[in-house]
Amino acid sequence: MFKRSERDTLRVSFYTLGCKVTQNETGALENLLRQNGYTIAEPGEPADVYIVNSCTVTASGDRKSRQWLRRAKRENPGAVTVLTGCYPQAFPEEAANVLEADLVTGSANRSSLPANIQRVMESGERLVAITPHQRGEAFEELPMERQPGHTRAFIKVEDGCNRQCAYCVIPRARGLVRSRSEESVVKELETLAAGGYKEVVLAGINLPSYGLDTGTRLIDLIERCAQVEGIERIRLGSLEPDLLSDEDIARMAKVKELCPQFHLSLQSGCTATLRRMRRTYTAGQYADTMARLRAAYGEANVSFTTDVIVGFPGETEEEFAESMAFVQQAGFLKVHVFPYSRRSGTPAADFPDQIPEEVKAQRARRLQTAADEVRARVVAAMEGMAEEILLETPLSSTTFTGYTRLYVPVTVRAAGHVSGEILPVRLGAWDGQRCRAELAEG
Repeated sequence: MFKRSERDTLRVSFYTLGCKVTQNETGALENLLRQNGYTIAEPGEPADVYIVNSCTVTASGDRKSRQWLRRAKRENPGAVTVLTGCYPQAFPEEAANVLEADLVTGSANRSSLPANIQRVMESGERLVAITPHQRGEAFEELPMERQPGHTRAFIKVEDGCNRQCAYCVIPRARGLVRSRSEESVVKELETLAAGGYKEVVLAGINLPSYGLDTGTRLIDLIERCAQVEGIERIRLGSLEPDLLSDEDIARMAKVKELCPQFHLSLQSGCTATLRRMRRTYTAGQYADTMARLRAAYGEANVSFTTDVIVGFPGETEEEFAESMAFVQQAGFLKVHVFPYSRRSGTPAADFPDQIPEEVKAQRARRLQTAADEVRARVVAAMEGMAEEILLETPLSSTTFTGYTRLYVPVTVRAAGHVSGEILPVRLGAWDGQRCRAELAEG
């Protein structure tokens, strides 16, 4: 059934969908496969194993996973195709029927992937091996020594979510909160720092829940990470606004390595909609969290990004207008707008007053346009500001893209420098995509 490659090592090709946690896990799986004798295929290279690391937040993510597998199997009939990640974990019966996948695994027991691939290759038979999440299970360690192609390193420190938002299938896909030990995080951070990384992102499915199962707290971890020699900048993944206490904020503001850019999950700026979503805060409480952070850091020294869902069941035009007004007034640096996706097995899938797809799409366009106008206004106010950027993608031998501590994207000429350096700049005009910055004296 499967053709053994004539190459010395087997090549693996990955297709990744979803959040920063999923992207981090792909890097960890690549590292795991390298340790087991595989080579990661370059883009466009043929491979012996094709793996889709899936996302199931929306139905379109599931569809993209199936389409990619179908194409991989059609173009490489002798290769092994693998479906893994959140989609099979949340919908095991449906995923088991994705016949384009020779191997189907979930988001648990990732370390068994090489053995399962080998089993499929040797037997020539299809394998479905989805390990259910269990109450009390430990955080699965999949450390990485390097993250090729990235100038900032992503470290997964937490998995799972204890919340039950009406629209969300992630608790089914990820299980309950599990925290990585501080010692393990710090050890990986020291390895990454020794490899030249200066900026790291602490990521999790519900990051502020870090330590609920171990008795520690996210702020404790942040403070320990900041002590690692060589790490100059720390970022945080998505945060639940109601889980940031005054003490947390006060202590975070004292950590100079922590970038004051906060991705606070909003979902709606209308309290009535938030209640139907079964979120645990009001629009007013969300605004209060932003105000407390601004007070701690200073109005000009903090930035906010967020996610917003439009077209949730029962959302009236008036409620949508209220949500859009909140976004316009809050001053977000960037907003990701998503039309509500109906997911079977969630309470919201059976709610009355489902919104037509064309209405959801139209509202998403309106809100994104409004959010982009706010973004332009927020960044324009930063013109002339002294900042530091992490040099990332080189556009030429002298020009780079990068991000400031506040997560403003910039373009800068930096002859004689290389990706991964952090340099002082002065921000220029916003061109709709990036700020034109100039190097400043340190």
